[in-house]
Amino acid sequence: MTDAILVLNGGSSSLKFAVFQQRDELDLLVRGSVWSIVRSPRLRIASTAFSTEIDRSLGDGPTDIAKAFEAIASYLADHALLRRIGAVGHRIVHGGQEFTHATLLDERTLNALHGLEPLAPIHQAINLEIVHMAGQLLPEASEVGCFDTAFHTARPELARLYGLPHEMSEQGIVSYGFHGLSYSHIAAKLRERYGDGTGGRTIVAHLGSGASLCAMKAGVSLATTMGFSTLDGLVMSTRCGAIDPGVILHLLQEWKLSPDRLTELLYERSGLLGVSGISGDMQTLLASSEPAAARAVDLFVYRVGREIGSLAAALGGLDTLVFTAGIGEHAPQIRQRICEAAAWLGVVIDDGLNRGGEELVSDPDSHIDVLVIPTDEEHAVATELLDPRNGPICRVAG
Repeated sequence: MTDAILVLNGGSSSLKFAVFQQRDELDLLVRGSVWSIVRSPRLRIASTAFSTEIDRSLGDGPTDIAKAFEAIASYLADHALLRRIGAVGHRIVHGGQEFTHATLLDERTLNALHGLEPLAPIHQAINLEIVHMAGQLLPEASEVGCFDTAFHTARPELARLYGLPHEMSEQGIVSYGFHGLSYSHIAAKLRERYGDGTGGRTIVAHLGSGASLCAMKAGVSLATTMGFSTLDGLVMSTRCGAIDPGVILHLLQEWKLSPDRLTELLYERSGLLGVSGISGDMQTLLASSEPAAARAVDLFVYRVGREIGSLAAALGGLDTLVFTAGIGEHAPQIRQRICEAAAWLGVVIDDGLNRGGEELVSDPDSHIDVLVIPTDEEHAVATELLDPRNGPICRVAG
């Protein structure tokens, strides 16, 4: 009986997965990940009604995405889940201008997605390698791609254009936006809480190792801080965020950096890591007494606060502010400081609620609802696979 959906969500240093059983609603059977792939990998399985908690080492040295996939496949086989999987849903970072909803991953589609690798050099190749491995493991299962860029295709044209010659825009040099599966999940949660209004004029702060903000009205993306690539917008763990293009020209012309060295600099040696010289991990920086660590944290908060102001202007005001992802969910002091930066908008956070793990953390006198909602990209992928608006893309038998 193939009544289950496997969701795979690969990144540069982790591979997350979840298995859902299709009933009247999606039932989570198991959720887990292989973390710290490039340092000291560990397999972690969350406790659910169908699985027990596991946290075990996969070896002392670094590994690769293929070995991480093998560990997950072995776990699924040992727990008799492989034979139940009728569809595999993949989070794919870049869908370009063509792929705006869940899509079967056939040969033509995969060729087109490989062509987008230069636009997401860290993630796209990994995502597509996972598709290949899943196809070998489960040749009878449907493989479906769900795209981080798709949520932002509803934005108005002006929010997608750069001040470049029109023919370049026609050839795909536009703002795409990312973290769309996370934002889609948050929009669904806000719809459950507020109804069709979905929290009104909302800014969602997806703050993790990759970080961005999205301005939504009634659950629809209007503007976002990431653009053509995942480098844009906020300062991130190891990525620079928005930077004057003149800096890039200077590094190429005067410093004579090669494209490969420049890519490594901007994606892997900048951001919190580059500014602090200590770490790209927010919790590590918050625990440090070094002035350089404080400077990196200050810059992160400043840039988030500044972009909240920009997105509030795009929305014409603000009704709801949502924090999600690793930093957004687990760093109350960062939430506090960002809300203080946004106090001019009427944001007031309650310290006790903020530190107490509540969903609604705003003060009763706040003009803006402030929420902390865990993201769930894997559930968003599974939901897209079963959305009737996407057509019969998923063969899952009940």
